[in-house]
Amino acid sequence: MFAVIKTGGKQYRVAANDVLTIEKLEGAAGDTVEFNEILMVGEGAGATFGVPFVEGAMVVAEVVEQGRARKVLAFKKRRRQNSKRIRGHRQHQTVVKITDILTGGAKPSKKAAPKTEAPKAETAAAPMFKAPKGEPDDLTTIKGIGPVAAGQLNEQGITTFAQIAKLSDKDVARIDEAMPFSADQISDWRDQAKALAK
Repeated sequence: MFAVIKTGGKQYRVAANDVLTIEKLEGAAGDTVEFNEILMVGEGAGATFGVPFVEGAMVVAEVVEQGRARKVLAFKKRRRQNSKRIRGHRQHQTVVKITDILTGGAKPSKKAAPKTEAPKAETAAAPMFKAPKGEPDDLTTIKGIGPVAAGQLNEQGITTFAQIAKLSDKDVARIDEAMPFSADQISDWRDQAKALAK
């Protein structure tokens, strides 16, 4: 059985377990949404058409994710006026999965959506290095390390100039793989840290 629903000024033909992208709806991933504007429900000779909507019909869906569409560019140029303008727009969208098509005034069975939890091993990953005791150095003194990068290095146990100065090529490769810094950047920081650590 399928139904035709109206939402966001558009019409969609839906069946159970269909996943579709529609205009933005309120709700977080895992929430249940109900569509009451049903234009048609059923199949073949048993189909019911609404005038304008089918009474007692409802489509229940689960929010999969909230997102945005690809960017649409609007470019305007006035010839011989030395004037041009470019604007970008990304429309907000909601991805939903149809769970049930109900007729005759039936109510949806309220069941809690399964909550997926991130593995604890990922959230509590051990730092790459062991931070030395004592006061940490201000890593932002090194050219190329900003407050965000310094915070990321501190989370991985790198807190002093001496640590950066003693990084081996193998350590540089490890950091390059695990963090958003290039090997050239880290090598440059190592050279600067050797001078600062003296």
